[in-house]
Amino acid sequence: MSSWNDVEQAEPEFAARVRSIFDAHKHKTIATLRSDGSPRISGIEIQFADGELTFGSMPGARKGADLLRDPRFALHSASVDPPEGAPAAWTGDAKIAGRARLVGDLDGEVAGQLFHADLTEVVRTGLNEAGDRLVIEFWRPGEPLRRVERT
Repeated sequence: MSSWNDVEQAEPEFAARVRSIFDAHKHKTIATLRSDGSPRISGIEIQFADGELTFGSMPGARKGADLLRDPRFALHSASVDPPEGAPAAWTGDAKIAGRARLVGDLDGEVAGQLFHADLTEVVRTGLNEAGDRLVIEFWRPGEPLRRVERT
């Protein structure tokens, strides 16, 4: 598995674009798997710290229980509409998939569990310079950055 630092080392410009999208808004969305295998969507806050993507779960939260049972997750940035009349100025959105690894308790005044993300995929979706084609960039461990354009 790969850490956030691995993405930054392999593709620093891509990592900076993805991180700026995640850092632009406090709240993100995480998908976990329920015990019956169906998806669960929850709100979450994340942090990039010391080369790691980290997040927490409050005591008794279902997302924490989901991650302890099955560590697979998908994380999505806040998604905003392209600017009116200037679609190419849209910063896009970002997604990260991987496995959550429990590393201990949260520090600070809020109790809970602290997880680090072992990454399997990082994706940025945006528009081309003309604003008329969807651009999807994605990184996977051990592979070069890929870029796909769609109409």
